[in-house]
This record gives sequence, structure tokens and C-alpha cells, in this order.
Amino acid sequence: MRLTILGGGGFRVPLVYGALLRDHGRPRVEEVVLHDISAERLEAIRHVLVQLAAGHADPPRVRVTTDLDDALRDATFVFSAIRVGGLEGRTADERVALDLGLLGQETVGPGGIAFGLRTIPVAMSVAERIAVLAPRAWVINFTNPAGMITEAMQRVLGERVVGICDSPLGLIRRAARALGLDPVRTAPDYAGLNHLGWLRGLSYGGRDVLPDLLADDTALKRVEEARLFGPEWVRSLGALPNEYLHYYYFTREAIAAIGGAAQTRGEALLEQQSRFYATVAREPHGALAEWQHTRRERDASYMAETRESAQAGEREAADLAAGGYEGIALALMAAIARGGTTTMILNVRNGSAVAGLPPEAVVEVPCAVDAGGVRPLATRPLPGQFLGLVQQVKAVEQLTIEAAVTGSAGVALRAFATHPLVDSVSVARRLLDGYRARIPELAAVLPPASASGF
Repeated sequence: MRLTILGGGGFRVPLVYGALLRDHGRPRVEEVVLHDISAERLEAIRHVLVQLAAGHADPPRVRVTTDLDDALRDATFVFSAIRVGGLEGRTADERVALDLGLLGQETVGPGGIAFGLRTIPVAMSVAERIAVLAPRAWVINFTNPAGMITEAMQRVLGERVVGICDSPLGLIRRAARALGLDPVRTAPDYAGLNHLGWLRGLSYGGRDVLPDLLADDTALKRVEEARLFGPEWVRSLGALPNEYLHYYYFTREAIAAIGGAAQTRGEALLEQQSRFYATVAREPHGALAEWQHTRRERDASYMAETRESAQAGEREAADLAAGGYEGIALALMAAIARGGTTTMILNVRNGSAVAGLPPEAVVEVPCAVDAGGVRPLATRPLPGQFLGLVQQVKAVEQLTIEAAVTGSAGVALRAFATHPLVDSVSVARRLLDGYRARIPELAAVLPPASASGF
């Protein structure tokens, strides 16, 4: 099988290749094609992968290319991990919002809209090339905002596009471990959107053990999300929220923590990764060691400001060692290629899985996966306090897709103004103007001439 990774010069690509090195099932990936617009980044990651493969018998071949059609032709699976505008764009996503007193984050709030606006046209163009060059390929989308981009690409490729995220899996692992249970033997009741979902139940041996966890102070302290939100709040919800819901439930605290830090997350990653790529260019023989060092820095700083403001403590070693999205991607690919049935939480077309959302909406829910594809499993209805937020954010996502497809600044304004973390239409206008001024790729999608009418 051939795996094509779009954004193949990205920092997290070695995680995927490392998972492939540990996979000995059949059929297996025999060739990995890395595509990126930066030849220099591709070369740096190629050095890391070569050194990662040292000592492994029959590792997947690695080929790099800056030619998209060459990368896509005859692919079995396509992993999409592109970042339109680079980390420089991410820093603008964060800073434009923070400068207006709003949340500055790359997937949640105004930053997620800005990221989506400039990414959707590129993602849909890629989907069109996949339809021509690899029509039977499955597309596994890592590109953020994952739900929004998956839904846009499905307009071209249908249900062969599946989005993945490691946040739900991490939450379930932590909840099960806190009760001394094997996560593999639990069945989660989880539903929502990407970065906006709740663990409402956790079955083990035919019984829901989540109420046991919520009632146990000692066990709750072992769950990062419970420390992040506070035991009283999660008990009042009757559920464990995805960590990204901290930005909705504790908005003021999150803005204060992020705005008060010396650097935003994007600025810190830009500095880290610029140093990594420059170092590898000078000293390619040490590429793997430099990547491992930088990865430890990156993992340890994940959501550091929000954890500090909530006094949630450091991330646990077990979470850092457990791996994340690369394992989900490999499990998804293996189930489709090899058969058997597994259940995974994925971003897929809703159909009727989540009541109250349109059929075409991409949702994040448990799915049955086998050689026949991916099927969302029906979920219990979301209570009003959850469903209302999900519906509003989904409306924002669909407005963002419409704006990106049509080039309408008026629709983009509606997307910003509709988001629950934007408190004024006037502020939404300033957001749109600020992002167009700071991010050329977004300005190209929404040129000034499209501003008439608002």
C-alpha cells in the first residue's frame, strides 16, 4: 500500500512513520510519499525518518516531492496535515483576536474561523485532484479545524474523507485509568463536534462506571479534565468535557492566561520549529535527536497556560507516552485495509447519529469501522445545554465553509458574529479586517472587492 502525507514536511510526520515501523500486519504500507511546498522542510523530515528507520527490518520506503499530482497518483491512503499560512498564520489567528480582548486560539473561536477560511479552498482543491488521481483512496484528515475541513472535503469526495483527533481518546484513557480499568475494554458514550464534545458514559462489563468516577474525589484528581474544569463543575454537567471546552466554560480565565503569557502557543511553536529546521539543515546527522528534543518541549507545553490558570498541574507521563493521533490513524487504516471490526471516535458525516444536527454536518462520535468503511453509531440525544452550543458552533462552521467557497466577506462576517465567543457584530467586523490585513492567504480568499454589502 502507498500512503501519501500532505504536509509531509510537518513536524509531527515522524510520529506517523514511527507507528508504521511498529506495524507488522498485512497488508502494510510499503511506501510513504511526503508532499510539501517546502523542499527544505521535506529534506529535514526525510533525515529524521531515515534515522528513525535505522535497525528496522524492511521499513516503508520514503519518497519526497513538491509535485502534488506526483504525490497523489495511485495512493491507497492520503493523510492531510496541511497548514495554509504556516505557523506565521497561526500567530496571527491568535494575536488578532487577543488584541480585541477575545480568545486567541487556532481552532476555537475567531482563530478557528480564520484558519478555516484560508484552508478550505486549498483542501477542496486537493480533494478535486484526489478524485482524479486516486479516486479509491481514503482520506484521513488531520488538518485543523478538523471537523470543518473534513466537512468541506466531503463535498468533493463524500464519505471517503474521515477526520481524526486524539482528544477524545485521551479523555477516555484517563477516565478508565482513574478507575483502574483497561481502556480497551470500555465503551464510551461520547458525542459532539471536533474540540466540542462530552464523555457522558463509560461502559465496563455492561455497566456505566462514569457515575462512580464522578462521585470519587480521589479518582477524579487523576483525570486531567476534571482538574482543569474542577470536580464540582463536571459533576454538575454529569459528564467529562473535552479539554477544549475550557475555552467556552472559562473564557475570561483562558483569555487572561493566554494574553498574559510571554508568547502565544503559535509563537512558541514557530520559535521551536524554526530552530529545529535550521539545526537539521546545518547538522543533518543529528536530525532524530533534535526532533526528539523539540518534541518533548512541544508536548510538555501543550495547553500549559490553561492548565496553570486552572491549577490543573503538569501533564502526566502516561499521557505523554501513550501517543495520539498517529495511533488512531494507523488503527483506522488497518481496519479498512485488513477487515475485522473496531469502534473508534471519528469525525464523520452525521446522517442521523446526532439528533438536532443536519445530515451533512460532520460530527465526532463513535463509529464502526471495517473493510466496508466507516459508519457512525447512533448516540443518545444531547441535552439542551450541550445541543444548543453544538448547533451554534456547527452553524459557524457551515457559514465559514460557505464564505470560503463563495469568497463572500458578508458570509464570513456572519460566521464571526455568530460564534458564541464573539460578543459584538462590530467586533466581528474588526476581526475580519484584522485577519485580512495580517494573513495574505485569507485576504486572497476574501478580497476587498467582496466587502460590499456589510
